[in-house]
Amino acid sequence: MKIIIIGNGKVGYTLARQLSGEDHDLVLIDRKAEALQNADSTLDLLCLEGSGASIQVLREADVQHTDLVIAVTGSDELNIVCCLIAKKLGARRTVARIRSPEYYREANLLKREVGLNMIINPEYAAAQEISRLLRVPSAFSVETFARGLVEMIGFPIVESDGLAGMSLFEYNKKHGSGGVLMCAAIRGGEVFVPNGRFVPQVGDKAYMIGSQRAIARFFHDIGRDGERIRKISILGGSRIATYLTWAVEKAGIGVRIVEQDPEKCLALADKLPEAMVIRGDGTDSEVIEAENLLETDAFIALTNRDEENLLMAMTAQRHGVKKVIAKMNRPNYIEMMRESGVDSIISPKDITANQISAYVRAMARSEGSAVENLYKLLGGAIEAVEFTATGTTRFLDTPLKDLRLKPGMLVAAIAREGKTLIPDGSTCIHTGDRVIVMAKSIFLQDLDDILQEEGKART
Repeated sequence: MKIIIIGNGKVGYTLARQLSGEDHDLVLIDRKAEALQNADSTLDLLCLEGSGASIQVLREADVQHTDLVIAVTGSDELNIVCCLIAKKLGARRTVARIRSPEYYREANLLKREVGLNMIINPEYAAAQEISRLLRVPSAFSVETFARGLVEMIGFPIVESDGLAGMSLFEYNKKHGSGGVLMCAAIRGGEVFVPNGRFVPQVGDKAYMIGSQRAIARFFHDIGRDGERIRKISILGGSRIATYLTWAVEKAGIGVRIVEQDPEKCLALADKLPEAMVIRGDGTDSEVIEAENLLETDAFIALTNRDEENLLMAMTAQRHGVKKVIAKMNRPNYIEMMRESGVDSIISPKDITANQISAYVRAMARSEGSAVENLYKLLGGAIEAVEFTATGTTRFLDTPLKDLRLKPGMLVAAIAREGKTLIPDGSTCIHTGDRVIVMAKSIFLQDLDDILQEEGKART
């Protein structure tokens, strides 16, 4: 597929890195030559210096024969203009990053009038992910599939869970599966797609999948449901803070936001009348003590500086705050955060890249069982991919035990007619099923890709 990416910032480069490994014909456009140097030397793509809104530059990139143009510059207006011009010049589809709440509210109008096929808002997506984490405080990751019917929760295994030292087969025999499945785990630097023989250990980071109700019941049974979050402190009056406040206030959660910029404080107070907006330096110990910022159920660091977020997240962790979440972009800082015990890390650029990658894979297989959702877990070592089975799927109505799946592959959950199924060997996939697959080190574009070339196992 031929793809043009406009803007080589954090999101643009992350997206280019992901897509360059998926056998696409990529062109990366940016106004600054120095911004292109790293991509040009490390990725398999063509770099063009210039404006993505320039007709000449777009024609030089062969926009008229391009399947997809993705505009992810730092300007909403420029992204809209780039996509409008690209569509007029012949690009099949366009995707724009639009971050402003004012523009995002008009998403449907923009799609219709400008011809956008997809609008991505990293801050809104990050806020939604944080709000899910606040609903499950003991989790470091909460992902949803099948329009909310299926959830996948990442959590660290501790001694009191009763999961450690017993194979999953033995645990389920003793306690029952409860409608959930451990679908991925990491131990040290090793990644697992568990089977029944897998024995969890204290310190493992595990991912459990099932319906929202079954997941809640599982966490209750192992004593990890805890008290609900009632008040949160947010460091940094960013767009994420605005979207997050709108989301959590509906659940009755009290919000305090600390921000240094006086103009931002006034704007936040106007947009968020129910929140307490505090003008001050949230890293200053006097402000922290005077405003009781760490006397809270959850502390969320959302400044534009990774260093501040790292420092304050570690401070909140040491202070004993029940839930600590930090926005982070630099991979080396992310690893440092995890080593310090802060596992709930939000990376808007990764969220955006994953959403667009899912869209690209869906385009690539528009006639088959295309990708509906995509999450890269554990640094990309495992992908959780959602498909909708169609009439073209090769193994419909065949028991899973009769299929020969590729190694490192697990059919983790199926959403069917409003219900969530955890499959076993006798389960068959039917047309219309939403199928969630865990894949270790395997690139999936279609549901049929889970099969080995031989297809069904011989009987």
